[in-house]
This record gives sequence, C-alpha cells and structure tokens, in this order.
Amino acid sequence: MREALIVWGGWSGHEPDRCAAIVAGMLEAEGFKVHLETSAKAFADPDLSRLSLIVPIYTMSKIGKDEAANLSKVVREGVGLSGFHGGMCDAFREAVEYQFMCGGQWVAHPGNIIDYRVNITRPDDAIMEGLGDFDYHSEQYYMHVDPSNEVLATTTFSGEHAPWIEGVVMPVVWKRRHGLGRVFYSSLGHVAKEFDVPEMRTILRRGMLWAARREA
Repeated sequence: MREALIVWGGWSGHEPDRCAAIVAGMLEAEGFKVHLETSAKAFADPDLSRLSLIVPIYTMSKIGKDEAANLSKVVREGVGLSGFHGGMCDAFREAVEYQFMCGGQWVAHPGNIIDYRVNITRPDDAIMEGLGDFDYHSEQYYMHVDPSNEVLATTTFSGEHAPWIEGVVMPVVWKRRHGLGRVFYSSLGHVAKEFDVPEMRTILRRGMLWAARREA
C-alpha cells in the first residue's frame, strides 16, 4: 500500500484542519495509507523516503533548516510533493530552499475574495483532461514563479484592484521536477468549501496522483 503524509497547521483562516481531513479522504479513496501530522518537525523524519507523497497544508509558518533540508532531499530522491493555495506556496516565507522546490511563492491577492476566470492551457495533459475554462470565486493569487514550471492553467488580472498589473497572465496550476521527485501545485483552495467546486477538486486529485506516480 502506498503511503502519504499530510502535515497541516499554521494560519487558521485557511482551515488547515478541515482541508487536511478532506485531502486525507481523497487519498484514502485512492488506496493510500494516510498519516496526519501537525508540526513541521515531521519533515525532519529520516524515514520520509518510504512515502509516495507529501502534502503540506501549513500557511505562514516557519520550518527549521534541518526540516527543509530533509524534505528537499527526499523529494529530490523521488518522493512526490503536492499541494494547494497558501498551504504549500505560502507555507514558509523565509525558506528559499523550500520555495525553490515548490516552484513559486505567493506575494499578493489583489481585491481579496473576487470572481475571476481560470484558463486551461494544457488540455492535452492528463491532469486537465476533459476540463475547460471555468469561473472561480476566491483569492486570485499573484505569485513569483519559476520559469521552469510546466504550466497547466493560468488566470489574467483585470487591473481593477491593482491597475499596474492589468493584463498580467499568472500561472494557477503547474507541475515540475525537483531532482527525481514530481512536484504539483494549484493555487485554488482558500477554504474547505472550495473543494465543492468540481474543477478544483478534480485538478488537485489528479495532481496528487501524478506527483505520487499514480496517474488517473
């Protein structure tokens, strides 16, 4: 049986406990044995290499140097990493090694909760198969992103809330490699109720399976 680790915590506004329970259920439905931890110290476990997948749901917090180094090491060696919204790409703002692995870092969400459009850029990719562009109501993430990411979906900023970024096309979903490991990220999923959006849930489920080398 494949094993996955979910580490949740940090800012309560992202409802990490509720989101972790939902993600755990999704993975268990796919046959994973899921471990749940509530401290970043879990990333320092030398036995992480036994896992197929690690899912951080841990916003605006700190990670120790040893914890970040071990996490990066096991991903480079082939363990999958997957996550969403601030739980992965606004987890540890001071940890550049962690950001290098993830492929991006949140910096703003102009207008806070707004309506925006998600555009599928790679409909030929298995993660996006059968999905079309869709409207979304949440934080529209403005991010600093790695140009080596393989971008699967984007959003375009209208400029209504920050005129100087009008027309900027920003990645929403991407996948990448970190050494031998597969890394997947979606900026969708501010709070638990967003898992009720079929596109959000489908993209994350498929992305996690891809990162764990179980595409479906």
